[in-house]
Amino acid sequence: MSENTSSDGRILTAPATGSVTHPAEAQGPAPAEAPAGVGPGGSAQRSRPQRQSGPFGEPKHRRRYLWLVGGLLVLAALATYGNLAWDNPMPPGSEGFWIIANMRVESIVVMLVVAVCQAVATVSFQTATNNRIITPSIMGFESLYTVVQTAAVFFFGVAGVTMVVGLPQFFRQAGLMVVFAVLLYSWLLSGRFGNMHIMLLVGVVLGGGLGALSTFMQRVLDPNEFDVLTARLFGNISNAQTEYLPYAIPIVVVCAAVLFIRARRLNVMSLGQDATNNLGLNHKRETMIVLTLVAILMAMTTSLVGPMTFLGFLVATLAYQFTDTYDHRLILPVAVLIGYTILSVAYFVLRNIFYAEGAVTIIIELVGGLVFLIVIMRKGRL
Repeated sequence: MSENTSSDGRILTAPATGSVTHPAEAQGPAPAEAPAGVGPGGSAQRSRPQRQSGPFGEPKHRRRYLWLVGGLLVLAALATYGNLAWDNPMPPGSEGFWIIANMRVESIVVMLVVAVCQAVATVSFQTATNNRIITPSIMGFESLYTVVQTAAVFFFGVAGVTMVVGLPQFFRQAGLMVVFAVLLYSWLLSGRFGNMHIMLLVGVVLGGGLGALSTFMQRVLDPNEFDVLTARLFGNISNAQTEYLPYAIPIVVVCAAVLFIRARRLNVMSLGQDATNNLGLNHKRETMIVLTLVAILMAMTTSLVGPMTFLGFLVATLAYQFTDTYDHRLILPVAVLIGYTILSVAYFVLRNIFYAEGAVTIIIELVGGLVFLIVIMRKGRL
């Protein structure tokens, strides 16, 4: 090794072979390579932006989802046309045909409102409770409806049925359900309780108690009164009164739209309470908002057509299976389409084959109960 002196007085060490090290190399290691997208002169080069997958994920998932939505739209359109045109004595397209079809449009609108309520409420409720088995019916909405209807007939006889029919009675009954649910939520999700499981258990107990009270009153009714009451306790599209729709539809649209707009928050809530709080959302506050909107939707559908215990569970389960995603922006529209398709097909079958005018609960309870058992047997737990 030999030593040389640079012009600024620094000592440079050269290999024994006689080569001299450049002063720039003696100052340290060579600078790192410029990052990707930066040119030799330090100026940033324009790079191609990466493709954002969005809520669909991969392109094949997008195609699969679009095929699913398209198929459901076709089935819903066929079922709607069948309900409007089947057994219509007038030639299709004639003035008389549309007069008769317009008389059946009200049932179509009622089924659409019920599908939106049941689908959006059940999916949101399962997300808030982090359980895909239970439905909002567990909180006693239907039991409260049954108690109101039974008490009216029990105290006032057959004339009591007319006392719970009408626009003021509709809002009074729906308001009672919402107040009952909100008081239950605010009490059991705050204070020293603050436990979702306790809230669900209390809801089951209250629902069972109200159901037992209704059964007791029904046992002492006159047979004629009992027959009249039974017709009111089945979920029946024909039970809906036309004057309810102009007031129920805006309420349903607003609540469903708010839940859909908050779909990203629902995605976070599905991760659980700890993850939700860690990601910056107040889980308790979000849960109260969701459950209040769910209570309004369930009050609307139950007051409109009566109890439908398994419809929401059936719709939500099929929506999860078909979409195979966590994103509520994709799940909620599919759930609504499935709900409307099931209702319209069940209505068509019962009305035109079995002549059971609008009692769609018969098919829905049967199919929904079977799906519930299949899910339980596959999961092996609640």
